[in-house]
Amino acid sequence: MERRASSAPAWSRRQWMSGVAAVFAAGTRPGADADATPAGAETSQRTDPPAAQPLDISQYEPRSMLRVPETAVPRARYPVIDIHTHLTFRTERAAGVSAGDAVTVLAPASELLSVMDRRNVQTMVNLTGGTGTGLAQSVREFQSAHPGRFLTFTEPAYDRAADPGYPKAQADTIARAHEAGARGLKVLKTLGLYLRERITEGPLVAIDDPRFDPMWEACAGLRMPVAIHIADPVAFFLPIDRFNERFEELNAHPDWSFHGRDFPAFTALLEARNRLFGRHPRTTFVALHVGHHAEDLAEVAASLDRHPNMHVELGARIGELGRQPRAAQRFFDRYQDRILFGTDAVPHGDDTPQQVFGDALYQIYYRFLETEDEYFDYAPAHVPPQGRWRISGLGLPDGILKKVYRDNAARLLDLQA
Repeated sequence: MERRASSAPAWSRRQWMSGVAAVFAAGTRPGADADATPAGAETSQRTDPPAAQPLDISQYEPRSMLRVPETAVPRARYPVIDIHTHLTFRTERAAGVSAGDAVTVLAPASELLSVMDRRNVQTMVNLTGGTGTGLAQSVREFQSAHPGRFLTFTEPAYDRAADPGYPKAQADTIARAHEAGARGLKVLKTLGLYLRERITEGPLVAIDDPRFDPMWEACAGLRMPVAIHIADPVAFFLPIDRFNERFEELNAHPDWSFHGRDFPAFTALLEARNRLFGRHPRTTFVALHVGHHAEDLAEVAASLDRHPNMHVELGARIGELGRQPRAAQRFFDRYQDRILFGTDAVPHGDDTPQQVFGDALYQIYYRFLETEDEYFDYAPAHVPPQGRWRISGLGLPDGILKKVYRDNAARLLDLQA
């Protein structure tokens, strides 16, 4: 016998359930006769689903229904050296390249010390201390005025990089900076992504350009560690499209993208950095932001294995580490002597809440390192600023915590126990 297709409209599972409920509800009324249901009554009882309501993704702030333990960690278990903060910045900048000696102080020491005391931050290292007279100001306002609480790094004078005598002059500048109180050198991603042959024009200058070799060797001779940042997250080198997990962040700040134009590929930057590390084995390098590659701990591990002079720090990357907690735990266990605590803290700022200095920032870092809490925010913000995920804590043992919080940095900085 031929079976003919029904002309009745197809029902969704939700509509079908609503129809069944309506029939049973009718059967419970006094005097209702289940066999006397008028034709089409089931259609009249059907409830159509609500129409989809469009929502701007930037307005989406879901509240988790997950019930998991929450542990407050108001104070670090051991004293902390924050190796990665920015308390001053060089005032003049053109096309991403700093110029001149003048610095801008982002907050006075008095505004920082109360938070430091509450959160057990023994020392903050101001990486962007500047050069020349600006460096002298940074040292005077923080390091000299509050011994032991602040340390200062200097920076290269890129605005003279095109001069014929630059290699020796820059090495000599490092020596003078050390005499002025600088404890290390900070290399921003200016080198590799902004500095050009004619400072702001021409081809980009490579990270391993030989004109900087005397500078790296000067740091080795003076036992000044080099805190180096050569690349932003991998997503910043990809198209800003629906496949990019950092779409919201990059769509809001398209100028942060290094996709296209004449920027090197992310892998090319890592290769240049590794050539640099290999060419200067006496120089101690701290590859900031978990070696610039927290999304791929296997690659970071391979680089650490290949370069004994390489260390890493955590600044602004617990959001990456905390979404791979088991791999991160293994990483901390294996490289516990070469991981430094850092936050990338800046006293003020709206665009990067994961870096704004304050009580909340340190409490999140401590919770991540000290507890086994699950699924919590990696930044004090209503919307996750780097990607829509949450993190889990590592619950590090005391021996590793002591090294990460202070001991590893103290060793590199030649500080007293």
